[in-house]
Amino acid sequence: MNGIAAVFYRDYRQRITNVAWVFWDLFVPVAYLMLFGTGFERAFAERFIVDGQEVRYAEFLLPGVIAMTTFGIAMNTSWGFFMDKDSGIFYELLTYPITRQQLLLGKICFNVVLSSIGSFLVIMLGVSVLQVNIRWTLLPLTFLAVVVTTAGWFFLFSIFAIRLRRMDSFNTFTSAAYIILMFISTMFYPVADMPAWFRIVARLNPMTWQVDMVRFSLLGAGSPTTIVLEGLAFCAFTVVCLVFAVRTIDRAA
Repeated sequence: MNGIAAVFYRDYRQRITNVAWVFWDLFVPVAYLMLFGTGFERAFAERFIVDGQEVRYAEFLLPGVIAMTTFGIAMNTSWGFFMDKDSGIFYELLTYPITRQQLLLGKICFNVVLSSIGSFLVIMLGVSVLQVNIRWTLLPLTFLAVVVTTAGWFFLFSIFAIRLRRMDSFNTFTSAAYIILMFISTMFYPVADMPAWFRIVARLNPMTWQVDMVRFSLLGAGSPTTIVLEGLAFCAFTVVCLVFAVRTIDRAA
């Protein structure tokens, strides 16, 4: 078994022993979609305009829930990374015949599989229950976005999982990131009518880039030029986080 497969299998075994993790990874985003998608749509009883295209709130929210799925899975895996470091297992892993890159890639492969399953569940629920109309022909583009963004979020969280020494500090960081990145983005509401400072921060937020990419691939909402720029920006964000994650692991060793 090569290093990547070994890390993948270890993460799989670690994940299935904790039902709470699986619930958080796969079913909490589904609950968000059902509660907010149906509740807010009935409360607002109106459609949103996204770059000239009219969409229902459930349609608008669906891509955001997919982004939430990838973000939550990456965050939970990084928490396991932190616990490995806290218990000393991480330093033992570094003595095994696997490279730093294999360690990260094995974890990323597991995250991508889990994110793909979670995203598929969200899409199927949105289509079958909430009657969301998606562009099936561009579904491969959606899963490509899921792969890249899952990797980016995991690399980001891994940097802090290795650098931070106290559990309360790491939990504070992840909680703050969860709240700030999600709510100051285009995940739950259009930002066109928000204050100028909010729009600026939201446009600089990688979560906005991810949600916009997924929304365009599923619904066709958004400017193609903007989506290309945001896609390139997120790819750059992923590469930068990967470089710093590898450096952080090397320093920890």
